[in-house]
Amino acid sequence: MKVKKTNAMRILDQKKYAYNMYEYSKDEIEKGIDVPTQINQPPQKIFKTIVLESGSDHFVAVIPIFDHIDMKKAAKALGVKRVELLHLNKLFDLTGYVRGGCSPLGMKKQFPTVIADSAQSMDEIIVSAGKIGQQMGLNPLQLKEVTRGSFAAITVDETHISDDDMKSDF
Repeated sequence: MKVKKTNAMRILDQKKYAYNMYEYSKDEIEKGIDVPTQINQPPQKIFKTIVLESGSDHFVAVIPIFDHIDMKKAAKALGVKRVELLHLNKLFDLTGYVRGGCSPLGMKKQFPTVIADSAQSMDEIIVSAGKIGQQMGLNPLQLKEVTRGSFAAITVDETHISDDDMKSDF
């Protein structure tokens, strides 16, 4: 059966970047944290896409699925004073994606992107392909290039977690 291409896949195809497809049944998953089990991949390879805002500006953060974003570190990496999570009711209109199927590639507009620095040491990270039930694995350096992004330490240091840091970004 042929896979229907998403915008994210088309972008990688245009660049001639290799990627691996991972699919799961959206009926068998309750939360994004179930993805590693469903696609039989180590959880440290799975990254989630978080859309942030600062006033009228928008940004994208790509972090490991079990990590929490550190808003202060993310703001600093993005060159702004403060960022907050985009409200879910704005996600589709802004990006063209729904929660659980938001890819860092192929949004309506490419926003400044920062990728957790832990990705740099990996051969492949797995991100949403732009549709619930589809993930794609690609080289993090290629993700950085195609998003015109950067790598930075943007996750919470687990040894110094505050109540503010524990606000869920799932």
